[in-house]
Amino acid sequence: MAKLNEVKKIKLFLLDMDGTFYLDDHLLPGARELLELEKQGGFSTLFLTNNSSRSTLDYVARLAKLGVEVPPEKILTSGEASIRYMKREGWPTRILLIGTPSLEQQFAQAGYTLTDENPEAVVLGFDTTLDYRKLTLLCNALRAGLPYLATHPDFNCPVQGGYIPDIGAMIAFAEAATGRRPDVVIGKPNAGIAEAAAERCGVQLEDIAMVGDRLYTDIALGACGVKTVFVLSGEGTLEELPQYEVQPDWIFENMQGLVDALNA
Repeated sequence: MAKLNEVKKIKLFLLDMDGTFYLDDHLLPGARELLELEKQGGFSTLFLTNNSSRSTLDYVARLAKLGVEVPPEKILTSGEASIRYMKREGWPTRILLIGTPSLEQQFAQAGYTLTDENPEAVVLGFDTTLDYRKLTLLCNALRAGLPYLATHPDFNCPVQGGYIPDIGAMIAFAEAATGRRPDVVIGKPNAGIAEAAAERCGVQLEDIAMVGDRLYTDIALGACGVKTVFVLSGEGTLEELPQYEVQPDWIFENMQGLVDALNA
């Protein structure tokens, strides 16, 4: 682990949301305090979430309900990052999208045709409206060999009182039925989303720290050269640490611990 005082050298903190900044309808300890500390200068923050079930504007509204005013440019979702990737790489625009109405709206506004009739590619998002019909469409499209992108790899999404299955469980379902895994996965721990954040904020990867609660996504992002802050307010536990090659640079009970370290 890095020395505690070295956290003060970080120029950009990437903030996970579910299980790190808030849980359901309440802010977690240190969340508001970190944003207040940011106003004093010395570092900036960018919300970076793998949850593609909501759009950037959905998160702006959700944070506002929690009493946190954040402009859209301070939020980067795996859904937005997926659209950027697909446009850059020239993916087909006629797609089968397995996702929430919010994600469907994002893709439609970006110029994609959403259809289950003769699609040319498949995009799997975190779909809290998932039903058996959608699962059947997904598996049929994968058997047909269509290009297959998943917005992120998380297995569980933390909610108050426990967890709900996330997109990783859907990926596993489709693999069991078809033998296929995604051709491309966007979102943490993939380097592309960190690079997009660095470009947006005008910093280098080595000046960034990812703050999150999942070892296999948030902390694993450290493999691309960013520092990582592991908070114990969500899914991950200390007991799981030995299972992972990429280890966090700093560990705190919650974001209040990070605030205390920055103020020390």
